[in-house]
Amino acid sequence: MLKFDKPKVIAEIGCNHKGEMSIAKDLILLAKDCGADYAKFQKRNSRELLTEEQYNAPHPNQMHAYGDTYGAHREFLEFDVSQHAELKKFCESNDIGYSTSVWDLSSAKEIAGLNPDFIKIPSACNNNYEMLEYLRDNYNGDIQVSLGMTTVEEEKTLIELFEKNDSAKDRLIIFSCTSGYPVAFDDIALLEIERLYRNYGERVKEIGFSGHHLGIAVDIAAYTLGAKWIERHFTKDRTWKGTDHAASLEPGGLGKMVRDLHATYKALNYKRSEILEVEQVQRDKLKYRKK
Repeated sequence: MLKFDKPKVIAEIGCNHKGEMSIAKDLILLAKDCGADYAKFQKRNSRELLTEEQYNAPHPNQMHAYGDTYGAHREFLEFDVSQHAELKKFCESNDIGYSTSVWDLSSAKEIAGLNPDFIKIPSACNNNYEMLEYLRDNYNGDIQVSLGMTTVEEEKTLIELFEKNDSAKDRLIIFSCTSGYPVAFDDIALLEIERLYRNYGERVKEIGFSGHHLGIAVDIAAYTLGAKWIERHFTKDRTWKGTDHAASLEPGGLGKMVRDLHATYKALNYKRSEILEVEQVQRDKLKYRKK
C-alpha cells in the first residue's frame, strides 16, 4: 500500500531566465510565493556537450534563438558556476531549496561542488555513464533522473549502475516523464508511474513525475498514483522568447497546482471514526429513523 507523504514540488526554471540574473531571482521569489519546495536551473558546458557541427549550426527555431548559432544561443543562456553559487545562496536566504540539472561531466563536477540537496539528470543525458558514475561515487546528495525517451533496457542499465555502489540506491530518485514540449494528454502515460513502482520500487529511494503538459489536473493524478515529487517548468510569461516557455506554468498555474496537491494530501486518509464529528450533526438531523 502506498504511503502518501506531503508532495515535494520543483519549479523548473531551467533557462527561462533568458540569461538575466534579475529574472532568475524574480522567478525564485515567485516560486517560493507559489509554495514550491525547490527552484531548479540547468548547467551546460556547450563546448563539451555539442559537436563542432552542432555548435555552429543555426538554432532550429530562429524565433527563439538568442544567438547566430545554436552554440552561441546556449552560451547566452548559460550561468557560470559562480552565478549558480549566487543563486543557491539567494534560494537559501529566501527559504526555498536550490538545485540544477546537469548535462555534462564538467557541469556535474561544478554543481556537485556546491553541494545542493539533489542534482538532476535530464532524460537526454541519462545514458552519460561517465557523468552518472562520477556523481554516484563523488557526490553525497540525492540524484534525480528523468526517464523520458528511454528504453526499458536503458532503465535497467541505469538502475544496475547505481546498485554497484552500496549507498547509491538510497540516493536515486527516478522520474516518469515523456520528453515533448508540450506533451499531449494521451502521450503523458501516467500509468508508467505504476510500472516504475512494480519494476524498481524496491531498488530506488523514491519515484517522481516530471510533466511537460498543459494545465495542472494531471499532476494531481500523478501524485495519487504515487509520485512523491512533482516537477513542472516555470516561467513569468508563457509568450516569452524561448522554447520551454510554452510548456511551462506561470505563477497563477503553479500556485493553484501546489494548492491542489496540498489539498489532495490532506484528503488521502481513512476516516478517523465510523461517524466523523462533521457528520454527527447531519446524522442527528437527517438519518432515517423508523417511526
